[in-house]
Amino acid sequence: MALWRGSACAGFLALAVGCVFLLEPELPGTALRSLWSSLRLGPAPVPVGPLSPESRLAAAWDALIAQPARRWRRVAVGVNACVDVVISGVKLLQALGLSPGSGKDHAILHSRSDLEEAFLYFMGKGAAAERFFSDKETFHDIAQAASEFPGAQHYVGGNAALIGQRFAANTDLKVLLCGPIGPKLHELLDDNVFVPPESLQEEDEFHLILEYLAGEEWGPFKAPHANRFIFSHDLSNGAMNMLEVFVSSLEEFQPDLVVLSGLHMMEGQSKELQRKRLLEVVTAISDIPTGIPVHLELASMTNRELMSSIVHQVFPTVASLGLNEQELLFLSQSASGPHASLSSWDGVPDVGMVSDILFWILKEHGRSENRSSDLTRIHFHTLVYHILATVDGHWANQLAAVAAGARVAGTQACATETIDTNRVSLRAPQEFTTSHLESGSRIVLNPDKPVVEWHREGITFHFTPVLVCKDPVRTVGLGDAISAEGLFYSEAHPD
Repeated sequence: MALWRGSACAGFLALAVGCVFLLEPELPGTALRSLWSSLRLGPAPVPVGPLSPESRLAAAWDALIAQPARRWRRVAVGVNACVDVVISGVKLLQALGLSPGSGKDHAILHSRSDLEEAFLYFMGKGAAAERFFSDKETFHDIAQAASEFPGAQHYVGGNAALIGQRFAANTDLKVLLCGPIGPKLHELLDDNVFVPPESLQEEDEFHLILEYLAGEEWGPFKAPHANRFIFSHDLSNGAMNMLEVFVSSLEEFQPDLVVLSGLHMMEGQSKELQRKRLLEVVTAISDIPTGIPVHLELASMTNRELMSSIVHQVFPTVASLGLNEQELLFLSQSASGPHASLSSWDGVPDVGMVSDILFWILKEHGRSENRSSDLTRIHFHTLVYHILATVDGHWANQLAAVAAGARVAGTQACATETIDTNRVSLRAPQEFTTSHLESGSRIVLNPDKPVVEWHREGITFHFTPVLVCKDPVRTVGLGDAISAEGLFYSEAHPD
């Protein structure tokens, strides 16, 4: 009789849990699976009802992402590297005795007050930014306080090092990293990353990453999105000290892909040094054998003259670019591109405007019959969507590349191996037009077909939404991971 009652009880509970699945399909699957498992009733049943848009989109990505026919074997990355000290921005500034005042941008930070104002300015917009701190002693004091602050975390930092780390996750790839690498950074790097002895130095360069959460408040300011504000007094990366080491290492390493970053770090240098270094960068890239694509990863900048010089001098020497919405708009403003009168993006960057600027970059500064530029590819990434724009005939597998880049944004932000559809949300515009300067197409988003393709005068665009992490574990380095993943799945056609 006791055995019968136990079986009946188990059957009743199983029926009850089954009813919960039927009546509350939106209840998190993890909670239902946990309940079912605790009752030891065997495998949990699959929830009934339609799949969420996030689940449909993630499944569609997985089906679309295929390896390129020709894969990279050896990737060389340089030249900026540092240790990132990641900490709550509001808590650190409070610990430094600062109070929230009026938000104000500063091209260069000269004091703690400048830091507080610039942090608030970008926190209020939910936008990422990076600034140079000019006062060495003050920066050293702030950096020491940040490093010793409870909860502070130390990570690999610098675009080159972060991109190298992402590539190194693929164990069949050989990765060379050149940059100013001190003992702490060397300890943090993946074992699969090779560092030339000439890149090693006695002290690390530290960058302070002040993070804030979506909805976090300080004084009258409230962050609409989770993001971060970065600042440093970094002279080694600022002078691109490892450029020569990087170039001299390429001949022995024999890469089939080169990734360059760190040009933005020169903002703290004199105009004369900037001009000299840019010429040396162009010469160095020109010395790389024909047929080896060079990808340039941009980062936050405030010097329009330097950005304009990069556009006109460096862009024609590289095959590929990676950049976000802040950098894209600043680039257009600096080089008199489309929509340059826009002071900043109002919320989510308009897809049609972004598409217009990408088109202009490739038409004005990319390869064509009348121009010898090498530039044929741009990977644009913003919080809720990505676009890959390519000149026809030079790249393959870009549908998979843009999907892979978007997928890694969701997994890295949430610190999960695969997309956890309970922890991400689809926030991309449901409808958009592909241009505002001509009669663009009207696109309606379909999670079952998440990569949208359109064409414009010999340039192909691939668009996909991002599944945004609701509770991001870490926002730093997402753009670098995105660019690296997109490159990993890309295939360059030989010239």
